[in-house]
Amino acid sequence: MASYRKKALALVAAASMATALAACGSGGGSSNSGTKAGATGGTLTYYIKAALEHTDPQRTYVGRDITDWSRTVYRQLVTFPVSDDPTTATTPVPDLATNTGTSSDSAKTWQFTIRPGVTWQDGKAITCADFKYGASRPFATDVVTGGPNYILTYLDIPIDSKTGLPIYTGPYKSSAAGTAAFNKAITCAGNTITYHFKKSWPDFPLAIAALHMMDPYRQDKDQGDKSNYQIFSNGPYELQGTWDKETGGTFVRNPNYKASSDTTGSRKALPNKIIFNIGKTSETIADQLIADSGPDKAAVTGQSIPPSYYSQITGSVASRAASVVSPYTDYAVINFKRITNVKVREAIAASTNDTGWVTAGGGAKSFKEAHDIVNPAVKGYQPDLYPAGAGDPAKSKQLLQEAGVKTPYPLTFTYPSSDTMDKQAAALKQGWEAGGFKVTLEGVADQDTYYTNIQAPAQKDDVIWAGWGADWPSAITVTAPLFDSRPNLTPSSNGQDYGGYKSSAFNALVDQAQGSSDLDAQTKYLQQADQVLAKDVAYVPLDTQIFYMLRGSDVTGYKTDAASNSYPDLGVIGVK
Repeated sequence: MASYRKKALALVAAASMATALAACGSGGGSSNSGTKAGATGGTLTYYIKAALEHTDPQRTYVGRDITDWSRTVYRQLVTFPVSDDPTTATTPVPDLATNTGTSSDSAKTWQFTIRPGVTWQDGKAITCADFKYGASRPFATDVVTGGPNYILTYLDIPIDSKTGLPIYTGPYKSSAAGTAAFNKAITCAGNTITYHFKKSWPDFPLAIAALHMMDPYRQDKDQGDKSNYQIFSNGPYELQGTWDKETGGTFVRNPNYKASSDTTGSRKALPNKIIFNIGKTSETIADQLIADSGPDKAAVTGQSIPPSYYSQITGSVASRAASVVSPYTDYAVINFKRITNVKVREAIAASTNDTGWVTAGGGAKSFKEAHDIVNPAVKGYQPDLYPAGAGDPAKSKQLLQEAGVKTPYPLTFTYPSSDTMDKQAAALKQGWEAGGFKVTLEGVADQDTYYTNIQAPAQKDDVIWAGWGADWPSAITVTAPLFDSRPNLTPSSNGQDYGGYKSSAFNALVDQAQGSSDLDAQTKYLQQADQVLAKDVAYVPLDTQIFYMLRGSDVTGYKTDAASNSYPDLGVIGVK
């Protein structure tokens, strides 16, 4: 799942990963501290800095937003429960389905029965056809963009030899053969839906719980790209009025939500009203939460405390702060259309001042240096893949000489601008220029379409900042969705393959991993695939984020979500 800085997601590791994490990591403080859960009522404010790119369930791919919507407006066949135990927190429970699914044919076929009595906000029943229609939307890769695309590679639909994509192209336009193939791959029999995959997908319930790509969607509510900021609820809240991209929106109780149809324990829906307030800077949010007056006493945020404010987090203010190490990695991706010489890419990696990047970002309270795009909490992490550290300018200059290019070599770096990231970018610039580059920093102030822009095939920057965390507890959700060119590279979008990377060797290893039903065998292939990426220098890991967030004194039952990210869990938070 993608993220902006301070919008990162994190996935807690399952017990099989031999790592016990508190809300996506173990950190210097409790992520679940706070006053006991209060009674129903009141208004909770959620402060967010930058505009959301999507509220459409099939397009939502930021961990914070995925879980916010899971707890308030969008329900899934199965979901993650609320729990402090890492194993329980990442074990799906039935939600809109009567159970967690039954599989057959070596997990190539999955079947779910829809729970009776579940409805949309207008009172109409949620049907099998709604689930089938929702699953059809990601196939429209020219319309429903930006979201997860696993279904394109797994669903048993033939591939078009010319495009490399499935012959089914979504509900808006498709050939008769494509539509027939889709109707065969997903079938409805009353309230039972069956999915047919071309390869084993043993962790399919985890994928459903972690993402909204398989959510139901009412066909009569779909307006294609115009649905990007629509919210049609089947959860305990509904949007009051419309969503404003620049300022947010207000959620009130959904009168047609039946709590009796929801046995997950993940949607206590304590506040009467939840206000999403967008547009304040991290500094302004910190000022207001430190002051702790008026409505801010009943406020939470997904913004980490700016490093310049650390000295103010003392006494009673410190008791309202939570620190969590997040299994989420920031990285620099190299544009393969522009940097075609591998020696130049090696020089970029060699002169990357990772220590300077972390120090400029606030040091140990904010980040840890990264050695792999796969987080240490996820099985498949390789601690020696990249050296990290302060970089080696002399080695970089030598590599540029071997590349036979004129120096200083021009290099542009694009990133979402903020006071902190501007300082971090300057540290990278210093290291790269010491290594023989001439660097231009392209800080993007208007961040609401940052990912949309870096997904453009015509992206003209050489090095691009991005962030990623596992979609569910498996390394198959890290390198494969980021660098498998087949579902990513289309005429209108690079998907999550922001640098336009394309490697048949890498793709073949992904195929072997996806064809493995054994986790250890899958991990072996994924580690080999990651080594191919390192050899090609497809990316340079920068950091593992640490979240450090404040809340108001009237917030009760404060927890951070332990299954999908490290942000405030709206399923259990209330206000006095």
